[in-house]
Amino acid sequence: MPRFSVIVPARGVQGFLRACLDSVLEQSHRDVELIAVDDCSADATGAIIDEYARQDPRLTALHQRRPSGAGPSRNAGAALAGGDYLLFLDGDDTLAPGALAAVDARLRACGEPDVLLWDHDRTDVWERRRPSGDGAFLEAAEGTLFDAVQRPGVLGVEPAAWNRAVRREHWTGRGLAFADGPYEDVPYAYESLLTAGRVAALDRVCVTWRERRRGSAVTTPGRHHFVAVERYEELFARLDDLLPGEPDGGGEPAPAEDVRLPLRTVLHARMTDRLLAILDDPDRIVPADRAAFFRAASRCIRTHRPDGAPLPAALRSYRAYRSLHGAQVLRREVAKELRDRGEAAARTAFRRYYGLRLHTPLDADLVLYGARGNRAVTGNPYAVDRKAREIAPQLHGVWAVHQDAVDAVPAGADHVTVGSRRYWELLARATYLVTDGDFPGAAGRPGQICLQTHQGTPLKATGLDSHRYPGSPAGPGPGRALEHADQWTYCLSANQHSSEIWERAYPSSYETLATGFPRNDRYATATAAEVRALRAALGVRPGATAVLYAPTHRGGPGGTVPPLDVARLAAALGPRFQLLVRAHPYSGPYLGVDPHTAALQEEGAVLDVSGHPHIEDLCLAADALLCDFSSVLFDYADLDRPIVVHTADWDAFRLTRGVYVDLLSGRPGDTPGVLAADEADIAGAFHSGRWDGPAAASLRAAFRERFCQYDDGLAAERVVRRVLLGEDDLLPLLPPGERRTAPSPRAAERAAARQDGAGRTLTGPGAVVG
Repeated sequence: MPRFSVIVPARGVQGFLRACLDSVLEQSHRDVELIAVDDCSADATGAIIDEYARQDPRLTALHQRRPSGAGPSRNAGAALAGGDYLLFLDGDDTLAPGALAAVDARLRACGEPDVLLWDHDRTDVWERRRPSGDGAFLEAAEGTLFDAVQRPGVLGVEPAAWNRAVRREHWTGRGLAFADGPYEDVPYAYESLLTAGRVAALDRVCVTWRERRRGSAVTTPGRHHFVAVERYEELFARLDDLLPGEPDGGGEPAPAEDVRLPLRTVLHARMTDRLLAILDDPDRIVPADRAAFFRAASRCIRTHRPDGAPLPAALRSYRAYRSLHGAQVLRREVAKELRDRGEAAARTAFRRYYGLRLHTPLDADLVLYGARGNRAVTGNPYAVDRKAREIAPQLHGVWAVHQDAVDAVPAGADHVTVGSRRYWELLARATYLVTDGDFPGAAGRPGQICLQTHQGTPLKATGLDSHRYPGSPAGPGPGRALEHADQWTYCLSANQHSSEIWERAYPSSYETLATGFPRNDRYATATAAEVRALRAALGVRPGATAVLYAPTHRGGPGGTVPPLDVARLAAALGPRFQLLVRAHPYSGPYLGVDPHTAALQEEGAVLDVSGHPHIEDLCLAADALLCDFSSVLFDYADLDRPIVVHTADWDAFRLTRGVYVDLLSGRPGDTPGVLAADEADIAGAFHSGRWDGPAAASLRAAFRERFCQYDDGLAAERVVRRVLLGEDDLLPLLPPGERRTAPSPRAAERAAARQDGAGRTLTGPGAVVG
């Protein structure tokens, strides 16, 4: 029998669940069973639970047959528990290191009480921690054993599931359970204390509770918050029966009324504070429901008010409440107005025009596209646009570009200049907004669908995670990124890794679609003839081994020179190789700076392909990828071609930018291929054959399995049908055995060699049809 049973209900928390489960399984106190309950999650929550169950026998996976909510999920987990004590932890919260050891020591020291309470802290999306407010009571009570009658102040402790351990015999003997529906922890929290004969306290933070911005019942406005009033009504109706003793005459006598009064007073004060907080919270009670909630809460508070307990001034009447609440709102609005007065007059005028156009009907067939800061026509939005033109020609796509990027718009494509009058018109009236970044000034409106395609699988810290690192590039900042995320309806993912990162780094109420990246469809659909044509257009010599060098962005605006000498590398590689050098779009050009590089370009040993709009073309043309810490390596893995990682400044990079994957670990799934520290090491990898050897192939296969999960060549069609055409279900992913990979340059050249003089493609064993 384990010492502790930790029950974790989980629904739609894939971005946080690993940290939660790790916080339990990595405790120094190992005598624990972890029961994780998947409440029919639509995301990968259930798969993560199963993955952990395979790795650690202490974890039991329980999958609910139908969505039940947190309360019934906790009850189902508790029914399986065999531990001395039950602990409950939400799937997005964490147990502090050493918490179980401290809890065990305290339980033994005070003789195995019915309930042990501990402290917690709260963390918001910025990882700012705030104390619970329970510390003073816990500190004062830590050296004693007590019950609720002896210390009524215990009812002022946060009424939560996760700040206490309950003896399993107390749970079963008293019939404790969580309620079904919102505010399910209120009955359990109070009943566990009111029925306990012995309660102890631990003045230590054992749990970190995460404040969610979106996606939870607490942060979703609606009438389900009225249930909070019902929970307290039920609690007061049963209060006498819950106290120690038998009020019906059996066993010990019921507590006298003068003993109950302090309990009622503390409980009433706690209820009043909580109901008023719910009433004042716009994320819970919308203005249309405020009067009704006020009446329900006020009636409950008045009905159960103990003799002598004060009545808050705001509850004297709804008019009094509105007066006090309105004054607070007015002060906030005035402060905001003062902050906003710094806007330029012209911008203000256009924004006013935009605000007026927000009230005009949406154009059901209008799609506004944007990519790379609205300075390119490329990437995932471009692939979605191409597929929409093919299978949804009734839709009218328009590209939003800055004035200095108008030349990037392909011939025949409609476009609008960012900031122009027509831009604000289209931004207000387009039903669909498709972008890998954001549209300047967009406010969003009901009925508008915003698709965030992202620019790649995240390796570097992004969104809220980036504010912890000093080397994050200049940009809108995490706060602005959150405002953008609040406008998303959908965001795309190419793998489970990305889905979890998006949820953590951009917490909001959008839906993540496991579609794959549309731009990567070409890696499955390109033919041998296309590969040959791309190489010829770029100037790759027949028979040469083309190595695409695509470093990541470093430093501030304009970028910095990457830590690799292109001229030295080209010379070390020799004439059998050609370097295709592609500077990051956010970095400045760095070829042609010295005469050696310029001469190599003239000779064709180095080709500057930085101006090519579509990196997919460059990847298809290359025999191998040489990169450092760019997300292109995740996409290139789709092609199952060799990857060499230049590792020179890895330590500095991960400390200043933050990374999600340890590329240098050498573990399958982390490292995509050969690691090389400098130009000589890179050249040695190519000359020795290690770049394309068995060890590299094995690492590449594991990397592909992890990061190319959803890329099967149908991503763009999946997106168009689900998002732009409104079909209910995503096209199913092709099984791995049915997925196609574009032929390598060597295979493409062999296919060309097998053609006869008339240009017909030969058939037979080993032939590749172009």
